[in-house]
Amino acid sequence: MSIQLVIAQVMLLCLGMLGVAASEPDKIADHGVKALIALGVTLLAARLRPRAFLKLGPAVWGFTLFLLFLVPFIGVGTAESEATRRWLQFGPIRFQPSEMAKLGLVLMLASFFARRGVHKKLISATGMILLTTILVLVEPDLGTSVLMFGLGIILMYAAGVRISNISGLVLAITMMILPLVGSYLERHPYILSRLTSHQNAEQIREVGLDQIGKAHRDLSFGGIPGQGPDGLRYTYFGEHTDLIVASVGFTSGLLGVAMLLFAYWLIVITALDVAHLASRVRPMTPEIHGASILAIGAMFMIVGQAFVNLCVAAGLFPVTGVPLPLVSYGFSSMLTMSVALAVIHSAMREVRRQLSGLDEGPTAPLAAATD
Repeated sequence: MSIQLVIAQVMLLCLGMLGVAASEPDKIADHGVKALIALGVTLLAARLRPRAFLKLGPAVWGFTLFLLFLVPFIGVGTAESEATRRWLQFGPIRFQPSEMAKLGLVLMLASFFARRGVHKKLISATGMILLTTILVLVEPDLGTSVLMFGLGIILMYAAGVRISNISGLVLAITMMILPLVGSYLERHPYILSRLTSHQNAEQIREVGLDQIGKAHRDLSFGGIPGQGPDGLRYTYFGEHTDLIVASVGFTSGLLGVAMLLFAYWLIVITALDVAHLASRVRPMTPEIHGASILAIGAMFMIVGQAFVNLCVAAGLFPVTGVPLPLVSYGFSSMLTMSVALAVIHSAMREVRRQLSGLDEGPTAPLAAATD
């Protein structure tokens, strides 16, 4: 286990509970139980070796594709927007398949590149990325689909694909989708509305505070030490999902936001350390190569989403509906991100084992994947 990752996860979960306590006090008990479950899932899943995650990759990815395929037909929306069907509900169980699909894509691409290598395999890998991205895009969920595509590109780079090949690939895909952008925005006008609102944010705030303006107000109320979890002290906006950083900033101030950023930074440096240590392992086995890809992919899955969420809260990006990993209220994201942390734990332990010469035996061959 990586102590840095444990500290980062505990910090993020605690800050999330603080934010929920201020914005939705009735939900703090539920959120606290889910946070403990998420931490337990990380500790249990971290006991697996990377070869287990790599073998599970095709099955997990295939299952998430099946769930994404079901969303347009039996998916449910929210009270605010029934048109955006992003959740599946079976009795009392309600979850967001796109959150699971991020992890499925990480496991699948890591498994694929570990078995097949990176030479002349871009068509198959690109197909996996585009298929997953398109299924998320039709929900519609533009923010998550962009993150999904970016995640696939990062995984390619982590696997060792040349940057020139990646650049050419991105350019070709961009040229292909440009003619379809107009029809997509016409079909989903709420996306265009969000983009327009973001461009005209200053004029809107002259009339009255919008969602981002209220978040900025609450962050400013927090000051340096914060106001504590008392949501009744002001006319408080109280966001516990996508803009929960406003609640965190209100309750814990600049110190709490700094702790939030520090926790994500711990995740970044731990994953980069895994990649650095993996590069020193000789010979480079498929499992070690896969462990390195898994660590970088899981890290970007968490921190990339956090970056987008915080940029939305800062007013730099339009509102996307992307939750803040391990902090926002919502079990689908929290559970998936907790498994992603377990993947980094597992990869770190494996590369350390290989470097220390304490491997328990020869690396078992990975099952063949379909190209």
